Amino acid sequence: MVRNYELVPHSVPRVETALRQIVTPFPVPESLPILQQLHDYEPVAMQGQPPVVWDHAENFSVWDRWGNRWIDWSSGVLITNAGHGRKEIIEAIQKQAEHGLLTNYCFPSEIRANFVKRLADLMPAPLKKVFLLTTGSETVECAIKLMRTHGVKVGGREKVVIVSFEKAFHGRTLGSQQAGGIPSLKEWIVNLDNGFVQLEFPDGFRTPDTSFAYFEKQLADKGVNPANVAGVILETYQGGSASFAPPEYMKQLQAWCGRHQALLTCDEVQAGFGRTGKLWGFEHYGIVPDLTTLGKGISSSLPIAAVIGRPDVMDLHPSGSMTSTHSGNPICVAAAAASLDLILKENLTENARVQGDRMLDYFRGMQAKYPQIGWVDGKGLVAGIACVKPGTTEPDADLAWNAIRRSIEKGVLLFSPVGFGGGTIKVCPPLNITADAVEESLAVFEEAFVEALAE
Repeated sequence: MVRNYELVPHSVPRVETALRQIVTPFPVPESLPILQQLHDYEPVAMQGQPPVVWDHAENFSVWDRWGNRWIDWSSGVLITNAGHGRKEIIEAIQKQAEHGLLTNYCFPSEIRANFVKRLADLMPAPLKKVFLLTTGSETVECAIKLMRTHGVKVGGREKVVIVSFEKAFHGRTLGSQQAGGIPSLKEWIVNLDNGFVQLEFPDGFRTPDTSFAYFEKQLADKGVNPANVAGVILETYQGGSASFAPPEYMKQLQAWCGRHQALLTCDEVQAGFGRTGKLWGFEHYGIVPDLTTLGKGISSSLPIAAVIGRPDVMDLHPSGSMTSTHSGNPICVAAAAASLDLILKENLTENARVQGDRMLDYFRGMQAKYPQIGWVDGKGLVAGIACVKPGTTEPDADLAWNAIRRSIEKGVLLFSPVGFGGGTIKVCPPLNITADAVEESLAVFEEAFVEALAE
């Protein structure tokens, strides 16, 4: 259960540096009517994030309209890979809007044709067909559909099992939550599809056995015949912990899928577009999946997503049977093309690697000092800091929450804790964050963490 922030302003120390300004109580008293209006007219489920009313954002900075400024460690929620409010993206959106084509469903457009070709050209073979969608959940639903369609085609109607992993997050729709590995998110479904099976993710922390033999043992223990597996889907790194599987495990998983005519899907909704220090997160494993899903950082702004896969798989459904209302919306495509330009021209993938190495080294140094940090994982500019009760793997959600709250009060912005037991602090700044901003925000975060320990 996500914890909510009290909407009672309290005094916090004033902060004024070149990159951070905190000049009001927190929450800002003048922001309370806005926050209350959101509470009055939106579902409770929309609550749970820090009560910072965003006004505008640029590169790695976020401002409210009362003079406060934060170094952003959220990227929204891993959206703004190229940075917030980039003028090149704004200009691309304006240019396309002024051109006069705002939407065209699946009718052909040149801008969509150019963008899908560009994505295909950037992907390794055999990932050469692209289906543009709107959200990450939608791409996962499509991947499930394709895996099962392929399974039935090659193995009959028993070959429909989708294997995924515990603690995984793949979205909030019916199929994506069944593929996900968070039981509390599935309680509303009631009649779960028994064709979805979750195994432990080989993170090396809460699952010490990272051998592929353990994958096979778990399948056998659950009574799953490998011949009936249509596909395996996993986040390239687990979103709730930033944990990666061992490369050798992934190579063996790919080979296992090949032997059993099962499709391997890497969910890159969080990992794609340079986030991990490589353009595509699966490159860390030395493999190429059969399908991959993309979203979040694809445009650094507007809603757009994609499924990319083998042509023989992407072409399984006949004309007109796999479409989407806003597929390849021209405004969103313009934003995505401009964002991709920035990521490539400014070599933001390399900056993610360099600055990410610095951040991960710092967090691991903190882990050595504070037994309340049980695990640090990640690559590039995504990190997960697991707060635990010392000497255990039991999550400490209160510590994570207090560390984040105090960081925000000092001018470093994060979203609320994630992962198992709500005990993980997720760090994912825009990929154009500078070395100075990294150094300053790391020092601030440690200061906030130490204060949270004393609560």
